[in-house]
Amino acid sequence: MLALALAMTASIMTKVQADEKLVRIGMLRPGSPPDPFVDTFRQALQELGYTEGRNLSIEIRWAEGRDERLPELAAELVRLKVDVIVAGGGPPLLAARQASATIPIVMPVTNDPVRLGVAASLARPGGNVTGLAGLDEGLPGKWVELLKETFPKVSRVAILWDPAYGQSNVATAELAARSRGMRLQVLRVSRPEDFEVAFVEARKNRAEALIVLSSAFFYARRTQLVALAAKHRLPTIYHQKAFVVDSGGLMSYGPDFHDLFRRAAGYVDKILKGAKPGDLPIEQPTKFELVINLRTAKDLGLTIPPAIMLRADEVIR
Repeated sequence: MLALALAMTASIMTKVQADEKLVRIGMLRPGSPPDPFVDTFRQALQELGYTEGRNLSIEIRWAEGRDERLPELAAELVRLKVDVIVAGGGPPLLAARQASATIPIVMPVTNDPVRLGVAASLARPGGNVTGLAGLDEGLPGKWVELLKETFPKVSRVAILWDPAYGQSNVATAELAARSRGMRLQVLRVSRPEDFEVAFVEARKNRAEALIVLSSAFFYARRTQLVALAAKHRLPTIYHQKAFVVDSGGLMSYGPDFHDLFRRAAGYVDKILKGAKPGDLPIEQPTKFELVINLRTAKDLGLTIPPAIMLRADEVIR
């Protein structure tokens, strides 16, 4: 009897699994594995009841820091007929949107989806794109402010800018720098070979600190960027903690990207259950983190003021 009951249970479970629809999610990522945000996204989906190999398949395409690969990778996901595409940041998002105007697209993070032309408004996106706006337009001003508070004598700041992410962040940083009596040097970088040239140019113009603006391209090359900042001994602030925690950068301030990817999984779940992306309001970050690496500060011969240390959400000692 026990053997019969076990056999019946196994038969029922097999039928349930066979009847359960397999959903396919495509992810377009700017960098290379390993990627902690993909891991966070996977975990969030699992908590929502999705299991890879049972009712879920995730197709990930990696641009490996080369934005020119994004259009073909996005087209590949469309050919696979995925149910949803997850793409964050300007170039990956635009590549996904250009590849399909019908497949739902969820963005875990992007600067300004309305300015990019992928959403009519944050409240009612109206098309096939929704998710998290991700980055506050006021953040560049905050980065300038934090640099000045941490290093009061700094008067010349360089700013590393990826033109694929628009001009608004640069304008905000310039305004904040002028209001604090600081001179800002804008360094345009769009190719890996531009990095070394930009740092040399910053030093030639006597930059005393550096701001690295948000960019999926910069994130994909974060180890190279942090190494160059150390080589040229430039105190640098980044837009997310991975530059500091994983790559050894000095300091970062920005949204909690793990939280954004967890919330992106919630959007995917709603869409798979029938919601239309154009009806789902685009949300903004609610958690921001200041992270400081004291080991890097020591290597650069810098002292972080106690007031800044007290405000830090995470300190690497």
